[in-house]
This record gives sequence, C-alpha cells and structure tokens, in this order.
Amino acid sequence: MKFNTLFKISAVTTALFLAGCGGDINVTPTVNNGGGADGGNGGDGGNAVACASYGDVEGTYDGQDCTYDENFASATIEIDEDITFEELPDGGVHVFEGALQIGVDCDTTTSCEINQNGPVMTVEPGATLAFTSGEAIIQVARGAQLNAVGTFDKPIKFTSANEFDRLNVSGDAPRYADWGGIIINGNGITNQCTDAQRDGGTCNVESEGIVSYYGGNDNTDDSGSIKYAKIWYAGSGPRDGGPGDDLNSLTLNAVGSGSSYEFIHIHQGFDDGIEFFGGKADVKNVVFTDTQDDSMDIDAGWQGRAQFLFIKHGTVTVDGNTNYMGNGGFEADGEKNNGPDYSQAPTSAPTIANVTIITTDGKSVRDNDPSIATKFDDNFQGQMYNVLKVKENGTADDGCIFFTTDGEAGVDNGELDFYSSVLACTNNFVNTGDNTFADGETYSAWYPNGGVNEILDGSATVLNDDGISTDMTSSITIAANDLTALNDDFFTPVDFIGALSDDDTSSEWYQWVETAVAAADAD
Repeated sequence: MKFNTLFKISAVTTALFLAGCGGDINVTPTVNNGGGADGGNGGDGGNAVACASYGDVEGTYDGQDCTYDENFASATIEIDEDITFEELPDGGVHVFEGALQIGVDCDTTTSCEINQNGPVMTVEPGATLAFTSGEAIIQVARGAQLNAVGTFDKPIKFTSANEFDRLNVSGDAPRYADWGGIIINGNGITNQCTDAQRDGGTCNVESEGIVSYYGGNDNTDDSGSIKYAKIWYAGSGPRDGGPGDDLNSLTLNAVGSGSSYEFIHIHQGFDDGIEFFGGKADVKNVVFTDTQDDSMDIDAGWQGRAQFLFIKHGTVTVDGNTNYMGNGGFEADGEKNNGPDYSQAPTSAPTIANVTIITTDGKSVRDNDPSIATKFDDNFQGQMYNVLKVKENGTADDGCIFFTTDGEAGVDNGELDFYSSVLACTNNFVNTGDNTFADGETYSAWYPNGGVNEILDGSATVLNDDGISTDMTSSITIAANDLTALNDDFFTPVDFIGALSDDDTSSEWYQWVETAVAAADAD
C-alpha cells in the first residue's frame, strides 16, 4: 500500500512557500521563524477578507483561499497568541502545509513552566481548514485551548487539501493519512505518571506520534471544546517509535472535564478515531465511519462520560483496490501502570451509553486484523448502557467481544458490566480458548447480567430500513435503560437501545448520523 501524500514534499508545499506572508513573527523566543516576504492579504486587491494572523504575520488570500506557509506554521513555530480562523466566502478554505502548534510545549523537568493561561485557537462556524501533508497537524499545548464550535447548519471541517481539485496537485483522491490530525494536551490525571510526579509537578508524558507533553493533577482541566465539526482523512502510520506510535484523528491527552466534544464526524482516519490517554473529557453525539484502527480507543485511566456514539466499519476504494476499514469499535484499556505508586490514578472507568457498532466480515487494510465491536484489556472497568453490537457475518477468529487475559480482570473485579444491551452477532465472543473468567464463569453466562442484556445472532433484525436506527420491535425483547437512575444531567433520558431511534428523524442527531453515513458510503 502506498500512501502517496504521507511525508512528501509536493508542489503544493512549494506553492505555499512562494505565496509568502509578511513581516517579523511575534512568537516565543525559541522559535526559528525564517522571516518571509511581505504578502498578507494584499493579493486580493484590497478585498476585506481577513486571513488569520498573529503578531505581524498573516495568511495570504488569493481571492478564494487563505494559504499559510511555513513562516506561519511549522514544526519549529509555537504560536503564543490568540488566533482566529473565520469562515471564508465562496467555499474558500484555510490551507496549511506545516504543523499548527498552539501554545508553548513544556517538559517541566527542564527550566520551563506551563502557561496555564495560554493562547486560544478559535475556529468559527463554517470555516474549513485543509492540510497538505502527513506532517501537518494541529497540536495544542497544556494551558492552551482549541475552541472549534460550529453550528448544525455551519459545521467546521478539518480535512485533506486533496478534497479540493484546485489544491490537489498529486491527482489522488483524498484518503486516510493525508494529514496528521489533532492532538490536544491537557493537565488531567493519567496513570502514565506516578503519584510523586503529579505531586511534584513533574508529570510529563510524551504524546504518541509527534513528541509533546501532557499530564498533571487537574481532571477539571479546560483545553477547549469542539462541536459541530468534521475531521476527515487524518492520522498516520507508525512514526519513529514503530508500530503503535501513530497519529489519530483526534487525540485527547489527559484532557479534563472542562472540555467537551459534541456533534463530531470522524471519517477515514488511518489510526484511531478518538484516543483518550487519561483525563476526564466528555464526548457526545459522535459518528465514526471507516476508521482503520479503533473508533474509540480508551487508555491510561480515562474517567469521562459518553453518550450517542455511532460506529460503522466499511470499505473504501484506493488506487482501484477495495480496502476494509476498522479493527475495534472500542479498544478499552484500563491502565498503563498500577500499584501503590499510582494510587491517585485509577484504571479507566467511564460511563458510556447509547452506542451502535456495525462491524464487517473483512480485515483492516491497516494491519490485517478482523473487524470486532469491542476489545477489553488492562483491567478496564467501565459501565456500558444501551449498547447495540452488530455482526452479520464472521469467522472463528473474530466476533463482537474480545477479552485479553488482563481485560478479564475488569469482570473479575466486578467493575465491568453491560446494562440493557444487545449482541446481534454471528460470533458473539472472539474464540480465545475456553472463554471463561477466573472464577469459572463463561462469557456467555456473564453477558446477560441476570436477563438485563440480550444475546441474539447475526440474522436478527435490530436495525430499521434506514440502516442506522434501532428496531426495538422485531427481534429485541428487552427494554432500554432510561438512564435516570444515573442522576447525571449529562445523560439524555432515552427509550431506545443503540445510538439513535427513528421516532424523531427531524432531530439534529438523527440527521447528523444520516448525513455522515451517506457521505461515507459515497466516498
């Protein structure tokens, strides 16, 4: 498999560099900005359209798009001022070749200090940000914020420059790994640090993919919010650290509960859709389509909440080849470390409700692993409500639920349970041997949870004709959990299992899913 747009220097790179943008750059003292010819917005003959700017440097407007060369954003520039990206008229986009780094990264074991009142990157409704290479990312330092809040009618988009014919010099259709994705570093709690490191202010975990630092002792950390946004064609394959050292579509590194992520569509990412490393950020109303690895990857002690997640594995055509997309709907890992030195950072124990996971019978082009609904590892201890898992076809080496030996510990400890949930799978459990827990209970005896949950099979009718909403009348015989007993205003009361009902097809959530799936099917 060739990733033609990953790690290359293209004609787009050259064009953006020649576009130039002006003046001295007012950034942190460690920045090597390289200068740049005076350009700014003069290219439009005085048009009032404003490209983003900070200090004395700004993007260049060509009459439709704003371009930002490596004097504006790169791996050597950390923007330490507030910056805003507005919607451009006539379908214009903000185009980047380099890394857009917001805030000053800091390893507190050195002489630096985290600026907890760092800069804010604001993306306004309707704005589109497009990226031209696998090195182009958005990276937000601890203390800084990314606030990308669109509207239902004017969502924000983060995508590949190849999506636009005028910006696509390679001739390739947009695809996974065209750009690097979004990395947000928070001050939250992760069991990648010891208690002593947190207490001493020296918790500095290196982010996967491209090194930056995260972690602390504040699970209320506010690193900003994303709402009504699309993140398409992001991520990358193994980086310097080898397999597993990847870039995701959206990485939330120890991001706290002051942040929120709602109404997001993540499509065709190379690695994970959203990966959590600790923290307590909440997510709601999120669609994942055709993500190569895991749609929701939970790790290092995430304590957040989630509701209304729609996950669909599928296929994409690349260079004439049909590629299957998707490993796990969830990869749910509890802890990187445990024991007395990590007593302040418990294992992952989120509360998650109203999830639909639709798998395939193929193996992901990423690593030839099968499409499964959920993988549990490392003593994961979440509580799962109203979850629907669907696998119409499968083989003995795949299924809807997979436990590692360490993953079984979450059940053995009595902290991992499903409520009002349905398995509608040809193979319910991945065949790993005798499929029993340490106390001798079988997986198939554990899952029903005293009749609260239901095991069907791959031929059961659990989806309506729309292919996305749950059919509560044909095969499913259990009732949904209305969630009111959780006594938590985050959770919307429901009367259905899975991510959505067809009772209100005019709702924003129904239309968000419908639009996302239609776009994925057409891609």
